[in-house]
Amino acid sequence: MTDPRPRLIQLLTRFPERLVWAVFVLCMGFVSIAIMAGVAAASRTPFVFPSLGPTAILFFFHPMSPSASPRHALFGHAIGIVCGYGALLLLGLQHAGSEMSGSMSLRRLFAVALSLAATAFFMILLRVAHAPAGATTMIISMGLITAPVHLAVIEMAVALLCMQSFLFNRWVGVDYPIWVGPIDSVMEHVAPYGRIRLEEQKEELRPRT
Repeated sequence: MTDPRPRLIQLLTRFPERLVWAVFVLCMGFVSIAIMAGVAAASRTPFVFPSLGPTAILFFFHPMSPSASPRHALFGHAIGIVCGYGALLLLGLQHAGSEMSGSMSLRRLFAVALSLAATAFFMILLRVAHAPAGATTMIISMGLITAPVHLAVIEMAVALLCMQSFLFNRWVGVDYPIWVGPIDSVMEHVAPYGRIRLEEQKEELRPRT
């Protein structure tokens, strides 16, 4: 008779928890990049990007974290792409290529700083939490990837990674979310205290009768 328990739970009852989870993340990390490499070879388009590594680890190491959900991954990298390329356009560096072989110009350094700052700004404003998107925006603003078609491929690769994460996490019994709503990160914890303090100050300022 087949054991009805999820596959991961079956392994956890037989082997040490840390070892099982480490092997799972090891296999999923390898499979993630292998899939991307296969797509890259078949389409002759670069589907393997440095910022996908942190996203893949997040998907399988912290799958239940809101920032590992498809919503935050897709929107986060999209924000990083727009901010990275926007910084290049603003400073006229979209055709300048990369300066990684030597020292960076002041204009390039400003583009990198601006892209990262703008990515953080819009992620907070739009209530998106996906830290690996910071790597995406820096890769673009540093001139490593600037062709518009390759920027679209980045987002396609993230979508493919989201599909893999959903399928494999669900397959082993992890209740990986299909979609997670917006979160405010630290503001969810700080804001209530701020409102309480504001009410206390208002109460102190009210005239006594």
